[in-house]
Amino acid sequence: MFLSSLLRPRIVVSAHCDLPCGVYDPAQARIEAESILMISKKYQDSADAEFRTRALVVKEQRAELVKHHLWVLWTDYFKAPHFERYPQLHGLFNEATKLAGAGGAKGSADPAVAERLLSAIDEIAKIFWETKQG
Repeated sequence: MFLSSLLRPRIVVSAHCDLPCGVYDPAQARIEAESILMISKKYQDSADAEFRTRALVVKEQRAELVKHHLWVLWTDYFKAPHFERYPQLHGLFNEATKLAGAGGAKGSADPAVAERLLSAIDEIAKIFWETKQG
């Protein structure tokens, strides 16, 4: 009991966001999605079984990073007023994370899937930058 009273915070603070302003950026998800596209193209162009195996492993890792970066934006950056102003935003995030997941780029080496993922990220980015303007 004495130890817990010593370790208890003396000052309680609050912030309007989880991270300092300006840290959020959909470019992180886009960079990983561009990597997925390039890996998918190289995978399709190669007949080397070892290369193709490594490519799939790296592509799946990049897909997980895309999902992570999108989830951070979806759950930490965007707030209720954003979703009210952009009612399609939840659907865009759902589509994009699924395009990055097992039913999308993570489970496919088709460059067209990666291109659809990039397109969905671009739509999210457009809204993101609109929210930063006002």
